[in-house]
Amino acid sequence: MHIVVCIKQVPDSAQIRVHPVTNTIMRQGVPAIVNPYDLFSLEEALRLKDKFGGKVTMLCMGPPQAEDALRKCISYGADDAVLVTDRAFAGADTLATSYALAAGIRQIAREQAVDIVFTGKQTIDGDTAQVGPGIAKRMGLQLLTYVSRIVDTDLTNRTITVERRAEGGVQVLRTALPCLITMLENTNELRFAALPAMIHAAGYPVRQWNKEQAGIEDLTKIGLKGSPTVVSKVFGPTPRSEKAEMLDIETSSLRDVSLNLLQKVFTRHPTLEADLLMKELP
Repeated sequence: MHIVVCIKQVPDSAQIRVHPVTNTIMRQGVPAIVNPYDLFSLEEALRLKDKFGGKVTMLCMGPPQAEDALRKCISYGADDAVLVTDRAFAGADTLATSYALAAGIRQIAREQAVDIVFTGKQTIDGDTAQVGPGIAKRMGLQLLTYVSRIVDTDLTNRTITVERRAEGGVQVLRTALPCLITMLENTNELRFAALPAMIHAAGYPVRQWNKEQAGIEDLTKIGLKGSPTVVSKVFGPTPRSEKAEMLDIETSSLRDVSLNLLQKVFTRHPTLEADLLMKELP
């Protein structure tokens, strides 16, 4: 079994700031981390490797310093790492990113056929959840999104069965391999990296591919040229001036407090009560 896990190095959103004049994200001085959602996919890939054997290859598109993110994944147990990096990729939106990553996966597949591609649900800096499905569409892979659990993997019949979280509950889906899976958060717990593995990862020769080595065929589909998305403004949330209101249940009954709370909610949102009543009608 050969699994490719796509990751992204992102700025730590807890320390991110927005420039007050240009309205752009200020990345200087902000530590970079592996996108947290991608780590759930990495752990799921490693569990499949533990069960069936095989190889886990990490793939990332980013600047040269994204090697640190790939080495971190090597320390957890991944076998190989490829960084697709070139100034031509700068400014890529989700459309251009999915094109570059799909090209990189095809190059990896030339070395060894790929059975499963994993991505995180989304990234914390973009929150679009578009790159995974974009890769699947470009490569013609079966797509399983918002997966909460892998139920069964049948390598003989080349099928995989998963549980997918949906609005109405949980869907159990079976599809053929190869496929692309986007994992939900909190679906597993990432293992610890052992000291020998960390030492091995620190000196691991991460492969760097430029646009030619990544197999990019159309330069108009990468970087700014291949990015039709236009961001008009980036801004941080405005702090709320009003403070939370405390309700005292010691001097009032729970029923009175509940009715008072509902009245406040309906007063603040005048159409809410009518909307709820309409939903209850057959």
